[in-house]
Amino acid sequence: MEYLGWVVATVAIIAVIVALMGLGWRNRLRRQADVPAPPAPPAGLGPVLYEAEGQYVATTTAGDWLDRIAVHGLGLRGNAVASVHPEGVLLSRTGAPDVFVPRGDLTSVQLAGGMTGKFVEKEGLVILTWRLGDLGVDTGFRTRHAAHKAQLVAAIAALVPDRPAHPGTGRSHGAGPTESTDPIPDRTPPTPEGREQL
Repeated sequence: MEYLGWVVATVAIIAVIVALMGLGWRNRLRRQADVPAPPAPPAGLGPVLYEAEGQYVATTTAGDWLDRIAVHGLGLRGNAVASVHPEGVLLSRTGAPDVFVPRGDLTSVQLAGGMTGKFVEKEGLVILTWRLGDLGVDTGFRTRHAAHKAQLVAAIAALVPDRPAHPGTGRSHGAGPTESTDPIPDRTPPTPEGREQL
C-alpha cells in the first residue's frame, strides 16, 4: 500500500511538471505573437554552394541563447539539411517548416558550444545571427559530421554583407557580441560534390 502511494505521488509530480511546462510554452507563444514568420525562399533559388546534413537546434533572441523563439515552429528541434545559396541559407527541416535566412539579413556566423538545451563539445554548433523583421535572432545548427562544420561556416561567412569599418581600425562591425563575419579566413567553400571528398 505504501508503494502504491509513492507511485501515485510520483505520477502526480510528473503531471504537475508537464502542466507547468505546457503553461510556460503557451505564455511564450503569447509573448512572441508579434515576431514575424521567416520569409519564404525566393522562387528559382540559385545553385547550392554548399550543404550539410545535421540537426536544427533552435532559434533564440540574439545574444540570449536561453530565450527560445517558440512561434512559427522556430523552437522545434529536428533533423535538417542546411544549404547555402547565393540568395541566403535554407534550413530544410523534417516534420517542421523550412527556415530561410536571406543573405541581406545575415549579420554573422560563428561556432559555439551550445544553446537552449543543446550543449555539445566546444565549437560544436554553427550559429547564424540574422534579422527576423526588427528582431535580432540566433539560429543553431549541428552538422552530422564534425568535419563539415568549418566548411559550412566558411560558405555562410562568404554571404555575410560587408559592414562599415570602425574608424582607425579597418575592422568591420556587425550586430553585437556575436559578430564573427570571417571566422575562417582564406577558405573557399567547396561545391557539394567536392564536400564528399573531404
